[in-house]
Amino acid sequence: MAPSNPLANWERLGSSFYRKVPVYYSVFDEDVELENYIVAAAPYGGAIALHRDESKPFRFKDAQTTKSNIDIYSRSGNLINRLNWEHGTIRGLGWSDQEELLVITEDGTVRRYFGLYGDFTSFSLGNGAEEYGVRACRFWNSGFVALLSNNQLIAVSNYDEPRPKLLAACPEGEVASWSLIPPAYTLSRSVEVLLAVDKTVYLIDPTEAEDKVLQNGPFKHASVSPTGRFVALITAEGKVWVVSSDFQSKFSEYDPESRVTPRTVAGVVMMLLLSHGRTRCISSALMALLPDTTTMELFMFYQSLTAWDLSPTIHTNICIKSQVRRLVSYSAPELTLADVTEAIFRLGSTSPASVLLDSIDLLDRKSPKADENIQRIRSSLPEAVDTCVKAAGHEFDVHWQKRLLKAASFGKSVLDLYNSDEFVEMTEKLRVLQAVRDFKIGLPISYEQYMRLTSEKLIERLVNRREYLLAIRVSEYLQIPADKIYVHWASQKVKVSTVDDEAVCRLIVQRLEGKPGISFEVIAQAAYDEGRAHLATQLLNHEPRAGKQVPLLLNMEEDEIALDKAIQSGDDDLINYVLIHLKGKLPLASFFRMINTRPTASALVETTARGEDTELLKDLFYQDDRPVDGSNVLLSEALSETDLARKQEKLQLASRLLADSKDPTVVLHQKLLSESSQLLKVQEALDKDLAERSEFLGLSLNETIYRLIRSGYGKRAQKIQGDFKMPEKTYWWLRLRALVAKRDWGELEEIGKVKKSPIGWEPFYNEILGAGNTKLASVFVPKCTNLPAEDRIEMWVKCGMIVKAGEEAFKAKDVNTLENLQSKTSGPSAVEIGRMINQLRPKK
Repeated sequence: MAPSNPLANWERLGSSFYRKVPVYYSVFDEDVELENYIVAAAPYGGAIALHRDESKPFRFKDAQTTKSNIDIYSRSGNLINRLNWEHGTIRGLGWSDQEELLVITEDGTVRRYFGLYGDFTSFSLGNGAEEYGVRACRFWNSGFVALLSNNQLIAVSNYDEPRPKLLAACPEGEVASWSLIPPAYTLSRSVEVLLAVDKTVYLIDPTEAEDKVLQNGPFKHASVSPTGRFVALITAEGKVWVVSSDFQSKFSEYDPESRVTPRTVAGVVMMLLLSHGRTRCISSALMALLPDTTTMELFMFYQSLTAWDLSPTIHTNICIKSQVRRLVSYSAPELTLADVTEAIFRLGSTSPASVLLDSIDLLDRKSPKADENIQRIRSSLPEAVDTCVKAAGHEFDVHWQKRLLKAASFGKSVLDLYNSDEFVEMTEKLRVLQAVRDFKIGLPISYEQYMRLTSEKLIERLVNRREYLLAIRVSEYLQIPADKIYVHWASQKVKVSTVDDEAVCRLIVQRLEGKPGISFEVIAQAAYDEGRAHLATQLLNHEPRAGKQVPLLLNMEEDEIALDKAIQSGDDDLINYVLIHLKGKLPLASFFRMINTRPTASALVETTARGEDTELLKDLFYQDDRPVDGSNVLLSEALSETDLARKQEKLQLASRLLADSKDPTVVLHQKLLSESSQLLKVQEALDKDLAERSEFLGLSLNETIYRLIRSGYGKRAQKIQGDFKMPEKTYWWLRLRALVAKRDWGELEEIGKVKKSPIGWEPFYNEILGAGNTKLASVFVPKCTNLPAEDRIEMWVKCGMIVKAGEEAFKAKDVNTLENLQSKTSGPSAVEIGRMINQLRPKK
């Protein structure tokens, strides 16, 4: 027998109809007294957390313990985990969008549980929470507000980076009720709190507490609509007021027949969801659960509409995210549902989608009327197909899902052109939804919730429940990478496994072999966190990315392995990262010993230190017994020093480093450093004696002697030459150039009277000729006896002495040269050269 029509047992609510549809049966044991528990339900069909309310009397039973726990159930009532609680009185229990459990204790400690199996981080509210104590908490999708016993409010708006912040100072008095408006629905984009104190209500934000000046309090209940637009207030007499959130407009006042104050009130604006389903958009509404009864009144703002008898004991849970209101019942969570199905299933409906669905029954009976129906709605057939596809998504019953999809399939088969992507996608989504809605899984998420949550987040929720097989199958079906699922499984394996490390590692590697995108670094981190460092090291050997291996190895203090892995990767940045870590951690001697056997690491340290840390560079050269390199560093520092004393000090240190070496090259190097230090002293004395300002300090030995000779201090220059044992050739070159630059022709002429020059006489000729003194230059031509006649002839010509050039050619008996010279001159010079030519020609 087919299931009943989806419109069976509908109730009127204003101009719309709603129904109760069972999702699960026998969810909780009958002896569980939910009214005595603090209950929090995660959004998007998430888990339910239950904690015994210590403020209510407890009825002891056989074998029952007084130990406090937080029980985490699926929506189908399966116990997922039990957290032993011995950390103080709980004042707040809530969930984030990522299905993370938030537990706030009386002393202001907040625990944020990741997953559903006990991993957590904690932080403190501070701001006086420990002194005054937390009284109650209210949650929204990404934060919460805690009310202290002194009426002070503390807000936390981000769980990833919690920064508890005090709201504006609150008025004194007894708080009858309170509620909050999430930041997404306030003009200030900060959370705002409604605090019912005495006969009025205060609107409190981070900067001020505004009195709304009401006179009908105290208000026993205050509830804000999911969109933050409306506020429902219930007085002590049971009257219900519905006003705008700015308290400027009053929409309705309702006086129910019952004079008892409801124990739970929830405002529903534009969308109502009880338990696990979704409604279509409706007018603003409110629901109230009466105390000590099973009656829930659901009414519009302007009139009471309906009252439902809910069996047997109900606990309401408010979930602002996704605009939902859920009921948690012992027997079966129930829901109201109204969506596009109304257009199809409404009694007497003649909509194209309803006609298309009826055609399926006619088609099954092989009735020709099926084709008549199709032709009748031919112009609206694409719309009808789309409606059936959407309606299938909003149905929980598999039978009606199949019927609606079959109707859509029949309709699109008649169309010539129709894009079937939406139909195919809906089929895929419904298969996934049916899998997670199964009683064993207990994720009764609606189609709209699934679309907002996304497939990836749904898979994360399956993984958090350790439903690995289903998570993998859903990932493969939706073509989503499953690497995170395998990694999570392996991480849990290393946490709970009791076998030896080698066996666990072998099992994990075998199971994950060939799986793309697997990060063994995450698995190794889990092993290390469990105190299994050896297993973590083994697992890291299978991580192909060195950048993932190295940081964890360093955290595990496997320094040498980390350095070797970095070197093997060939990534200089990664090697430097390890080296910086090791340098800051190890004594310098140990650091050098570690890198000495690793040339790549040593070379990188040296390269980096040259530009950033010369002290480290000197220590490295000293440790490696490289005195020349160490001396060069000191020499470089000395050259860049401006202070003479420090310059000399560094030169002496550089020289001292080389003192014990017997290598001739090193000895020479050491001698030059000593002379450099000595030269600085001489230059300092010269600056004091000969110049008003620094003219010699910092010059080389050659430059010092050159400047002294040019300045007329030849004797001092000669003394310095002797002191520093400068070679004669070098000294003569410096003396020649300095005298030429000085234009001291007399001194040069006196030098020319010397019989022998260490550098020869040609340099004198060239330098003086270059200075333009041809006459003095010609004095040195006869002294260049080592040059061939051709060169001396050229020298005489450059000095303008053609006859002297001819005499050189005559001595060489070179008639051709004489004839060339004769052609270049005239007058007596030409006659003289002609005479020489005649003497050399043979007589006829």
